[in-house]
Amino acid sequence: MTETPDWLIIHQGTAPLILSIPHAGTEIEWALEDALADPWRARKDADWWVGQLYFFARDLGATIVQTSLSRTMIDVNRPPDGASLYPGQATTDLCPLTTFDGEPLYNPGQEPDAMEVLRRRELFHAPYHAALMAEILRLRRMHPRVVLYDCHSIRSWVPRLFDGLLPHFNIGTFEGKSCDPGLTRVIEAACDATQFSRVSNGRFKGGYITRHYGQPAKGVHAVQMELATRGYLLEPDDDPAPHNWPPAYDAAYAAPMEKALRNILAACIGWATDPK
Repeated sequence: MTETPDWLIIHQGTAPLILSIPHAGTEIEWALEDALADPWRARKDADWWVGQLYFFARDLGATIVQTSLSRTMIDVNRPPDGASLYPGQATTDLCPLTTFDGEPLYNPGQEPDAMEVLRRRELFHAPYHAALMAEILRLRRMHPRVVLYDCHSIRSWVPRLFDGLLPHFNIGTFEGKSCDPGLTRVIEAACDATQFSRVSNGRFKGGYITRHYGQPAKGVHAVQMELATRGYLLEPDDDPAPHNWPPAYDAAYAAPMEKALRNILAACIGWATDPK
């Protein structure tokens, strides 16, 4: 039996729900630190505290697959061949070279070459997806339907990626291809019952995980939830900088969002158990 690498965190539940958390990690191989333009910048675009925000999902019986690696190392929510998910729009690569704001991540001439990208893909991208597939298969043997819920967050204001202020909840279903419309409706209803704003298939329509694994005809219903961080973090008024980003996690401030997410995940489980 293959040993699980220490950067891969797997919590097995029995409910028909898998949470994928691909971008909350901040770890970077020590050998790569010297190649980086700025260690803070290399961790700037993490989905900060998302693992902590969704920790309650264990109580619901959810399975969780999470990496502790920084997306600067490898973005496991990108296709292994590096193809763009949003052609014509600004985005980041399988092994990103810039931040969301367009800042270089590496010192000149020290960017990962093709062999290095292949190394990271084999060591980090492939095991994450093998684990995710194993959990999907395990739960499909137990349930006729499984919901794969891909957890993300991003700063509310990133002009290079989108115009204006991002809604709190950004639901992505690959324009309805990755899950049954009934699941979309119950998630939207749970979002709309809160004080937070919501959009479906807006700027974020679902990444590789949602698009690749979402196969409703085979009982796997995938959805991406991109949260604007102001919904659970006290975002600074100024541009993010080492002195103000990331904000500390404040459980009291995050409590309304956690309550909303608990209801959303419960709705997902309810739908998978008894779809209407």
